[in-house]
Amino acid sequence: MDLATILGIVLGFAALLVAFVMEGGHLTSLLGITAFMIVFGGTFGATLTSYGLNDMLGLPKLIMKAIKTPPDRRAVLVEEIVKLAEIARRDGLLALENHPIEDPFLKKGIMLVVDGTDAELTEQILWADVEAMEQRHARGYSIFQTMGGFAPTMGIIGTVMGLVHVLSSLDDPSSLGPAIAVAFLATLYGVASANVLWLPIHNKLKLRSKEEVAERQLIIEGILGIQAGENPRMLREKLLVHLPPQARASEPKAAPAGARAMAPGGE
Repeated sequence: MDLATILGIVLGFAALLVAFVMEGGHLTSLLGITAFMIVFGGTFGATLTSYGLNDMLGLPKLIMKAIKTPPDRRAVLVEEIVKLAEIARRDGLLALENHPIEDPFLKKGIMLVVDGTDAELTEQILWADVEAMEQRHARGYSIFQTMGGFAPTMGIIGTVMGLVHVLSSLDDPSSLGPAIAVAFLATLYGVASANVLWLPIHNKLKLRSKEEVAERQLIIEGILGIQAGENPRMLREKLLVHLPPQARASEPKAAPAGARAMAPGGE
């Protein structure tokens, strides 16, 4: 699990609640069923209208992707690509056809090379695959950005509705204070949910997408290096620049448990 995401959301809401209590407020005064319905119901409804039912049904999966840390497979991929380069240099490119490759994207690129596809065309095909993946990811994380935009607006709508009710009850001045406080709950729900929940999840999913694109960039460079017949040792050095400095010192001997079985990007 990605503790940063979980702790960040918990810390964000906790800070708001603790500060409210320190100012003398009571947590029960922050409970408002109607404000909750207006903000969250309105936000989900407007987002459903903007996208589609299948997109909204996929939200739980996207949220789980945001709170789970994918394994960093780049060091493992470097070693696998270098191994493939050694086989190709020793036995020829056709020898790679029967070599087991678990990563689907790497396998696709190697098969293009084995089939004799031109290097430029191979690069174009692989980058087209990456761009299609980016578009799918962008559609997913943009939903949370949209929700982050709708939530504060729905909060304002809820507050205005509450104030309309307050103004219709001016004959009882003693109830104006509590009624106005309840009216502003909707604004609080909208702004808090947008800035502590929806927009941070959007940012995290966008970061995940960039990490997957970087991983595939490494794979593409490795495939093109194999196709060009580069020296495996030089190819390793070229690919190691994609790794953080602390990961370049040690060369992994085996993939982490469960990491090699995952398709790149967790699509």
